[in-house]
Amino acid sequence: MAAVLGDSPLTSEAVITDVRDLLSHGEEALAFDAMCSWIYEDALPITRQYHARLVALATEMGTPTSVQRLNELLVD
Repeated sequence: MAAVLGDSPLTSEAVITDVRDLLSHGEEALAFDAMCSWIYEDALPITRQYHARLVALATEMGTPTSVQRLNELLVD
């Protein structure tokens, strides 16, 4: 999760800090959902490779709804 956060297109230090805080408290699924939500809300473009990593992580964590609409943000 930390690696995916590090590679994310998030630019807001406040959001990144919030996600890291959730991770430090063992709230990985919540941190992942928050990160994906901010990516979507800020309409941040993501590559197909990064999207595939997010989908794999969502599947692994059992949170497929976290990545539902992120395919709208794909760039080639």
